[in-house]
Amino acid sequence: MNSKEKSILSNKVVATLAAILCTFLWGSAYPAVKLGYELFNVGADDTAAKLAFAGVRFFLSGLIVLIFFRAQNKTKVLTISFNKNFWQKVVILALVQTTIHYYFYYIGLSYTTGAKASILNTLAVFFSALLAHMFYKDDRLNLAKSIGILVGLFAVVIVNYESKMGLTINIRGEGYILIASLFTALASLYTKKASESVDPVLLSGSQLTVGGALLLVIGLLMGSTFPISNPKGLLLLLYMASLSSVAFSLWAALLKHNKVSSITIFFFLVPVFGTLLSVLVLKESVMKIQYLIALPAVAIGIYLVNK
Repeated sequence: MNSKEKSILSNKVVATLAAILCTFLWGSAYPAVKLGYELFNVGADDTAAKLAFAGVRFFLSGLIVLIFFRAQNKTKVLTISFNKNFWQKVVILALVQTTIHYYFYYIGLSYTTGAKASILNTLAVFFSALLAHMFYKDDRLNLAKSIGILVGLFAVVIVNYESKMGLTINIRGEGYILIASLFTALASLYTKKASESVDPVLLSGSQLTVGGALLLVIGLLMGSTFPISNPKGLLLLLYMASLSSVAFSLWAALLKHNKVSSITIFFFLVPVFGTLLSVLVLKESVMKIQYLIALPAVAIGIYLVNK
């Protein structure tokens, strides 16, 4: 990126609007994935079909980013094509952020509600704070961050609490979403480091393409057929691919030109958008006391972590 783009992305107002856009797009992914399962006839226990569906989405998303990048920076694509260091970063990020992360995410989402998943996935912010404390000397835990992490954990417990049943966690549902959030945190830290020497847009497009291809191949090898649907399903798939290409590329650029904590604070909007859109699109009921307590608790926790 040139200096002008850096200055624009470093501007607080621009960074705020860009981060909100990313969180809205990611929030919309929760109901979109569940709706996609219906339109592509993906069974509740059909893991192979879920992975193939995810693979097509992210492979297309990566291609969209790379086509855009090539149109803007033709020479850069040629100069890094045989750079081993570049492809090493791509493969690592593709595995962590796309293949492994979305393996757990897509399976977990089919065994829980979109609203609950969107709240649980914000645990990535708290994992990020813990990992940043371990790897960055200028991003240590303090009292506010520690309290924020405890508040976030409280929210996770509350959202999984059912009256007369106690704490209820489906390992393949809520458990997998929590594992996915850990890989989100790992990917954020690695993206920050990798983007210091690689254009974040090119990095995002490349890792999405590679990670998506791996998911698709794994799904096909497990017995799935290539995902097909009606025009409505294909339009939904195109939207999902587009939202990923925009959100991942923009988020990577924001992480490069701003402090990690100043950007990740906006992640608390993901469960807000995810919950509201799950209600509008999937007609899910969120008028449960644990949701009404957990949602603001997550927001408070993330604010304290990034204060």
